[in-house]
Amino acid sequence: MRLGRIASPDGVAFVSVEGTTDDPTQAVAREIAEHPFGSPDFTGRQWPLADVRLLAPILASKVVCIGKNYAAHVAEMGGGSFPDPVIFMKPNTAIIGPNVPIQLPTDAHPVHFEGELAAVIGRPCKDVPAARAAENILGYTIGNDVSARDQQKKDGQWTRAKGYDTFCPVGPWIVTDADPADLDIRTEVNGEVKQHSRTSLMIHDIGAIVEWISAVMTLLPGDLILTGTPEGVGPIEDGDTVSITVEGIGTLSNPVVRKGK
Repeated sequence: MRLGRIASPDGVAFVSVEGTTDDPTQAVAREIAEHPFGSPDFTGRQWPLADVRLLAPILASKVVCIGKNYAAHVAEMGGGSFPDPVIFMKPNTAIIGPNVPIQLPTDAHPVHFEGELAAVIGRPCKDVPAARAAENILGYTIGNDVSARDQQKKDGQWTRAKGYDTFCPVGPWIVTDADPADLDIRTEVNGEVKQHSRTSLMIHDIGAIVEWISAVMTLLPGDLILTGTPEGVGPIEDGDTVSITVEGIGTLSNPVVRKGK
């Protein structure tokens, strides 16, 4: 199932996206009653996907991110690897949906894209063993860990550099039956491929990540886990478009604008 969140003439709703999404005129959004967790109930209302606007597919209480999770990215950034997952957080106010502009701060240069597979938590959980991680995951979507590199270096920690409003694009929907073990992941800027890797190259897999994070904090339904980015990160500028494609999920695209223009 593909779970999304839309704005329609009738308001905002969770939906199941059905049909051929390569052609929005052939896909429909079926309204889910209340929320998408557990076994969703449907209201009976639906809209052509072409007639609605896709929003960020989930309202997360928190966004937990994994750093340094692809060896080639660790090498390109000039840092050492760690035996355990490196975690940091973005505020939920950083989340935006498909086609919403990433806003570059006037005092941040350069700002980088980071295409990532994202896991969505499906139920409250704490101290989850790696072998049972899948039981607590609703599904998978796509995230972009936008990062102000100069501020990241200057501050010595990552909160400001990665926490700006619009610095966490997510979408276009959540796929509940995706297998995260070995998915193709590709990031393009203005149609040019910048990142191309596979999730099988992650240093810490989904099970290890969920076990590590849930040992620290309770995870709630809708919480997002960004699983790390492959090599090839680079700058984005005013007027660019960033598109991240993950096999079996879809493509998340966002334009880029400089604030104050």
